[in-house]
Amino acid sequence: MAKKEGNETPLMQQYYATKAKYPDAILLYRMGDFYETFGADAITTSRILGITLTKRSSGSPGTVELAGFPYHAIDTYLPKLVRAGQRVAICEQLEDPKKTKFLVKRGVIELVTPGACYSEYSTDTKSNIFLASVYFNKTEAGLSLLDLSTGEFLTTEGSHATIDKLLNSFQPKEVIYPRGQEARFHELFGNKFYIYPIEEWFFDRDAASERLEKHFEVNSLKGFGIEHMNCGISSAGAILNYLEMTKHDMISHITSISRIDESHCVLLDKFTLRNLELLHSAYEEGRSLVDIIDRTITPMGGRTLRRWICMPLKSPEEINQRLDIVDHFIRQEDRRLQAENFLESIGDLERLASKIGVGRITPREMNQLKIALSCIAPLKDLCQQSESAVMKKMTEPLNPCTELFEKIKFQLQENAPHQVNKGGVIATGVNAELDELRNISSNGKELLLQMQQREIEATGIPSLKIGFNNVFGYYIEVTKAHKDKAPANWIRKQTLVNGERYITPELKEYEDKILGAEDRILAIETELYNNLLQEAAGYIRPLQEDAKIISALDVLISFAEISIANNYHRPEINDSDVLDIKAGRHPVIEKQLPPGEEYISNDVLLDNKKQQIIIITGPNMAGKSALLRQTALIVIMAQAGCFVPAASAKIGYVDKIFTRVGASDNISQGESTFMVEMNEAANILNNISDRSLVLFDELGRGTSTYDGISIAWAIVEYLHEHPKYHAKTLFATHYHELNEMEHSFKKIKNYNVSVKEVAHKVIFLRKLVKGGSNHSFGIQVGKMAGLPQSVIKRADEILKQLENDRDKNGTIQKNVESIASAREGLQLSFFQLDDPVLSQIRDEIAGLDINGLTPLEALNKLSEIKKIILG
Repeated sequence: MAKKEGNETPLMQQYYATKAKYPDAILLYRMGDFYETFGADAITTSRILGITLTKRSSGSPGTVELAGFPYHAIDTYLPKLVRAGQRVAICEQLEDPKKTKFLVKRGVIELVTPGACYSEYSTDTKSNIFLASVYFNKTEAGLSLLDLSTGEFLTTEGSHATIDKLLNSFQPKEVIYPRGQEARFHELFGNKFYIYPIEEWFFDRDAASERLEKHFEVNSLKGFGIEHMNCGISSAGAILNYLEMTKHDMISHITSISRIDESHCVLLDKFTLRNLELLHSAYEEGRSLVDIIDRTITPMGGRTLRRWICMPLKSPEEINQRLDIVDHFIRQEDRRLQAENFLESIGDLERLASKIGVGRITPREMNQLKIALSCIAPLKDLCQQSESAVMKKMTEPLNPCTELFEKIKFQLQENAPHQVNKGGVIATGVNAELDELRNISSNGKELLLQMQQREIEATGIPSLKIGFNNVFGYYIEVTKAHKDKAPANWIRKQTLVNGERYITPELKEYEDKILGAEDRILAIETELYNNLLQEAAGYIRPLQEDAKIISALDVLISFAEISIANNYHRPEINDSDVLDIKAGRHPVIEKQLPPGEEYISNDVLLDNKKQQIIIITGPNMAGKSALLRQTALIVIMAQAGCFVPAASAKIGYVDKIFTRVGASDNISQGESTFMVEMNEAANILNNISDRSLVLFDELGRGTSTYDGISIAWAIVEYLHEHPKYHAKTLFATHYHELNEMEHSFKKIKNYNVSVKEVAHKVIFLRKLVKGGSNHSFGIQVGKMAGLPQSVIKRADEILKQLENDRDKNGTIQKNVESIASAREGLQLSFFQLDDPVLSQIRDEIAGLDINGLTPLEALNKLSEIKKIILG
């Protein structure tokens, strides 16, 4: 914003000085009951929020744009600004305007960014708000993730590819990285993230380690298992520096830092996350896997479910422990329903604990915490009564924090308001002075009348009155006839024509109490509430531990609910090399079928010795892609701990899942479909393991037929002949030539998705059967899609000629020219189109006597033809 020195009002001078410290942020400038924005900030704010843009004089010859909103609407407007990718500096009044004769002091109390913000600035409670920090060198990178709204702090380091997978799994709202490394960041991790550069010294390894040790009050980082992670420590220290930079200094709820262990879970790359639509559908009206299976009751459970789906477990033992609990809740309906009732009352315990740490928990939320704590003990008892040893072990550490519960119950009003300054926060009986002041505030007149009656009886002056004016405050007035009865300890303040006015120490004390009651009540309530908040801060760690256990319980109960509702069955997870799915279904597609239509299930068997690679042929729309996706989704669901949409599933655990599914085209980034295909294929072949599951769908469509067949063949051969790894592979293709590979490679088997042709119409049976298919039914599919009859007819002619030529010559190339010369010509005759409507129009026109038609008859005939066209 341009500024003219010396011409602005003091207020605008103060604004410009503050804005200069935060040039890349929108400055919300508190002015009384409003937050105002000026200049370029105002233009941006009005556009994003849809609020009115006005102009005002800034004291200089020109004017400045202005846009603002009431201060109490900040929870509505701030999230919109942050979601639009804006950084927002909140500038508050730092003193009471009533207590100063000069310009009110103001200062920025918080810099809100997409990643450094609290839960009240987010509308999606079932998603984390992760701030990521990435530090990278030539060969490896460190990644740290912090959710300020939950206190969850994670770190790891590894190859650039590993960090890329994690960034895509965790979907951070903001990524910080060393300044000057933007091009390298985009090269390694793409350009889909909101990124912000910070000074490289923020990432200094030694300083970062010291910063972390100081925050966690430890002598070394060994206890967290990260002491040798140099890049990881650098990225974690940078996050703490960034929090200080953005004035997020209340971080006592960040009580630990955890290591992300790649050996513990399956890390899915961005292609797989996108292709399988785990969290988001590629289509506006579509549904993701999470949309289908999320029946969690608490927001923290919803966040945990998303994590489990994106990072399935590898250990059969841990997976089976989850499955045991799901199994228990399926069999024990009463126990499941009781647990669900408790979960509904517990709510988002994780974020409530964090709000204590940042001093943002409201009295109403503190009461919600009390309700949540009241449910922990009975929930624990319920789970401890289970015959499941896994359940007992899991819930044993639950801590009901009884002392905190009792303190909140005793000290807070049941219906405490959202804000402390609204009053009525502290319960009666907590503080004697507060109770007395409330009594005075609400019963002040009655108390004065009682005092007046008492003084009448004590002095024998029937006309005695207690009055009030702005000069003396409260006083006792006595008529002249009774002034001699006034006690000696009364202090005379004023003589009137008809009487005298006095004050007493007791009256002055009441006056102070009555006149200052509201201010004093607010001060006492604020102090008592802050004390309670301070005591609650001592329970953050056990509350976070409780939240972790309860959110996991919520997910497992959700898995039980969805398994019952959708007829899922328990998978058998082991360490074999066999993947054997019987009657598998696609969990998303089956829920989107028309009423009454059943999903056609299919069997899939893969192993490392006899049937490592299945080549699947069949026409488009037959269900090849769905079959590939459902196989991966069943594995992911199983290893996340959920029952699966199959009659049975024996799964030798998978450690990597790769997909090359669908025509995901990055043309906007200057990449062709074929280049994208090759990039994804290269990523798969360079990273496979012995336990990988690989899905290829229509590889090579982006290039010529012969190139495509050659590359597809070579890739399948590579996967089969790999000297070390035998990745289980499903390869869907239109290239029927690949069916020949079954004869030469013993672990390759041909299957096709069957169809039936009846009277030149194709019926999709969607059943996987042994053997290859040598017919694509492309023309029939085109007909179903509504291609013009002429195109269908001509395609049929060309196909027959090509097939004849291939039979004679073994190639289609020799007679392409004859096919081209035999066509009807570019301008097909209108009357040769094989369409019944056009034939009827032709007959109508052919039977007309053009020369004998009157203009009116011609118009009527034209109207008839129009009716034929429009039906």
